[in-house]
Amino acid sequence: MVDWQVTATTLYCDAVDADPTIMVHKDRSAECTGYKKYGENISKEAAGELKEKGKKLGRVLKCEGPECSRVIEYRDKLFAEEKARAKS
Repeated sequence: MVDWQVTATTLYCDAVDADPTIMVHKDRSAECTGYKKYGENISKEAAGELKEKGKKLGRVLKCEGPECSRVIEYRDKLFAEEKARAKS
């Protein structure tokens, strides 16, 4: 079983062209600071930032939400590593 409370990392997110921090808790819940900034309650300032970045990149940028594949993959990777250590 995991002996940590929370772990975090910063990953590049191409959905919003930013480097949010992803936090994973020992209960397997996960959160992303990018969702807090660019998610469903996005501020006018953050929306303008995404629109401007999107113009430069030539594509629409949009946060994928709390079930983002990057968050899920990182969470699953952590618990797979933990399981592998427990077997050793």
